[in-house]
Amino acid sequence: MDHPGPDVVDWNQPGVASIDLEQDVDQVNPDARDEPSLDDERLLPTGFAEWFVVLQTALPGALYLPGSQAYRLPLRMGAYVIALAGFALWWFRSGAQRSERHPAERWLVFVLFYLVLMIFHPLTSGLMAGVAQTLLYASVFCSVFWVQAFVTRPRQLVRILALLLVCNGINSVVGVLQVYDPVRFMPSQLSLSLSKTALAASTFVGPNGRPMMRPPGLFDTPGAVCGPGTMAALLGLVFAVESFTWWKRAAALLLSLAGISAIYLSHVRASLVVTVGMMAVYALVLVLQNQKARLTVFSSLCVGIIVAGLAGSTIIGGEGIRERFSTLLGDDPQKLYLQSRGTQLQTGFMELASEYPFGAGLARWGMMRGYFADRTNLDSTEIWAEVQPSVWLLDGGLVLLIGYSLALLVTVWNEWKTTMGLASRNDRLWAATVAAVNIGTLALVFSFVPFVTQVGLQYWFLEGALYGAMIGRPRRS
Repeated sequence: MDHPGPDVVDWNQPGVASIDLEQDVDQVNPDARDEPSLDDERLLPTGFAEWFVVLQTALPGALYLPGSQAYRLPLRMGAYVIALAGFALWWFRSGAQRSERHPAERWLVFVLFYLVLMIFHPLTSGLMAGVAQTLLYASVFCSVFWVQAFVTRPRQLVRILALLLVCNGINSVVGVLQVYDPVRFMPSQLSLSLSKTALAASTFVGPNGRPMMRPPGLFDTPGAVCGPGTMAALLGLVFAVESFTWWKRAAALLLSLAGISAIYLSHVRASLVVTVGMMAVYALVLVLQNQKARLTVFSSLCVGIIVAGLAGSTIIGGEGIRERFSTLLGDDPQKLYLQSRGTQLQTGFMELASEYPFGAGLARWGMMRGYFADRTNLDSTEIWAEVQPSVWLLDGGLVLLIGYSLALLVTVWNEWKTTMGLASRNDRLWAATVAAVNIGTLALVFSFVPFVTQVGLQYWFLEGALYGAMIGRPRRS
């Protein structure tokens, strides 16, 4: 799928600007000197895994186009269907062949088995809705099974991260432009599923008292650009301190600035907290690996884009942006969380866990209920859920909550071992990048429902890509 050859790059080759070029020379494959540098890579997608990354932005991005609301359901489903298509391609074309199984797979198989049983729960909102909800879960985590067959080298993992930066960076740029010039860049039609109350809550007061909509980016839901902004903010910084030509590092830094600005303009404080946490995780790995020069530059750039992004966003979106995000420093964090999503988390553990210890039936909440629910089942009423633990408790009770949590804990432990145990410094840094991104997704569990959305799909895709790319790499003794 990509350029053949060994996977370790000689970062000390002449003419390549770099930061902190000390290398685990004794671990480097001597043939790596014959492999072209990352600067020579073409960014055009090649192979199923790379096109999968592009389509995760392109399919929802089609909702940005005029008249797309008539096709909203197939476009929304397309991002998940392509994940199931990847599983089918691997299963039937490759004979389900892999070098090793990911350690989280046994728990995910258990989760899927239990969800199939839940289809027949008396309070599941219809057979079709139950099947749809189960397939949603499967499509989100199935990529950890098949992506290992398509991503087998570190260079492929780097290309995937670069594509994620470009796709999410473009999305973030569009989000910034939507606030700067809404007449030209705001979608002609937002999601028809939004109520008047939801639309009213999605506006804020801009410069000169002008009402403004939270930018959706390449989507049709106000504020949706905060997710791509989080990815672009971190990955842009990571690539900005890598050994590329100056203009590529400058472009990465600008995409990072667009990402952090999109978060500010979307008014989603949780996304800013998660982004800073992801940066802190990557910086911590640099500390543990004694990458002093890289840490200094990375930390300086982090502070720079956070400050510059806030200043620029305030100019574009008004003083209300500064006031909203200043509450993160001025208010009690615990009180602030309780006022937003904390109540939902309390309700889940104090009420749902005791009332539905084995689940309340499938499709009692969310998109699958809206599209496929059996309205004649009057016992299967709608239940509101906004945070992931509550969703797990509704869909499968304590069994699903514990099973999925164990799968996630296994991935965290696997990422830690991989990041700290690889022999090559460059392998460890790219593993740290994936770990930082995925820890950000885990943090969203307490304020969002990432593992029934594309955010969770990206988590398992990156986890599988990391596992496949690094499984054969040398480890420290």
